[in-house]
Amino acid sequence: MSRFGLRGPRRRHAARSPRSLRFKLLDYGLAILVLGLLILVAARLDRFETRKEQGMAIVNDGDSITLGAERIRMRGIDAPEYQQTCRKAGADYPCGKLARQSLVRLIAGMPVSCSGWQRDRYGRLLGDCKAGDTDLNGAQVQAGWAVAFGDFETEEAVARAAKAGIWAGTFEEPQQWRDSHHDAPVERKHGLLASFGDALREFFRFW
Repeated sequence: MSRFGLRGPRRRHAARSPRSLRFKLLDYGLAILVLGLLILVAARLDRFETRKEQGMAIVNDGDSITLGAERIRMRGIDAPEYQQTCRKAGADYPCGKLARQSLVRLIAGMPVSCSGWQRDRYGRLLGDCKAGDTDLNGAQVQAGWAVAFGDFETEEAVARAAKAGIWAGTFEEPQQWRDSHHDAPVERKHGLLASFGDALREFFRFW
């Protein structure tokens, strides 16, 4: 008897049989499939190239223009809709039309260049636009004729402090105004989360 007590019967461990050829082929097949998917993803990534447009702009409203045949929604900002009114000194005024006029003044008849890769649900290019050395997106917010909509919070703070544009009175957020006017276009905030969702949508659009 062992000094440590009774020993039970010894277990016998059978040697593992080598993996069958069928399972090896399955492993190889999965590896090839994963590799093929990675190659396909790499091939699709070149479709996410930045689109650039330039020329003389047609100003549609305070945050959208047309360059040639390309409709462009200025990324990261949201201006009052063209038919929208705001309130100042106890009276309504056409802030949507004034927002468009502000963008016309910023462009000042100069050629406009825009770049971007995302598109909104209406097929418009979400663009960062410049006229000469002027960043139109940021300048429109700083002038007080658009609110930050996923970007340009610093420019909005400057406009608020100066009571510039729509900040001189009271106004309904453009998104809320659109929500209450069902015939108005529905926009989406162009922040990081929206950009990620757009990237996924763009990726699957090319399958």
